[in-house]
Amino acid sequence: MERYNAPGLEFEGMSQAVVHDGLVHVSGQVALREGKPVGAHDAEVQARQCFANLKAVLEEAGVGLSDVILLRCYLTDAQFYQAYSKVKNELFSVHPPGGTAVIVKALLLPELMLEVEAVAAVSGRSKAGR
Repeated sequence: MERYNAPGLEFEGMSQAVVHDGLVHVSGQVALREGKPVGAHDAEVQARQCFANLKAVLEEAGVGLSDVILLRCYLTDAQFYQAYSKVKNELFSVHPPGGTAVIVKALLLPELMLEVEAVAAVSGRSKAGR
């Protein structure tokens, strides 16, 4: 197994990505930039930051958004799904991954509206899994 953390996304007691058996498992990404929540009251801004963080973690592990095979989104309110879906569909317009969306009571910080985690396949061009 290999573990990866993108710069600025290191948190004690967890890895942002773990590569195992040809898959990259990415921890849930939230709308944090430089350790602070962004996009208060704006689900689209938060979704864009979640995916920016997801992209950074994937790249650190040697893969990219095109390698994502599954997304899971945790939303604190069903009304935020439209914003999440808009951003997701922009990024995955050609070959969308599988996906699940779940409504949860809350996330770790009250300002956060959604969290996105992913599974990606390690390709032959990747540094992951070396």
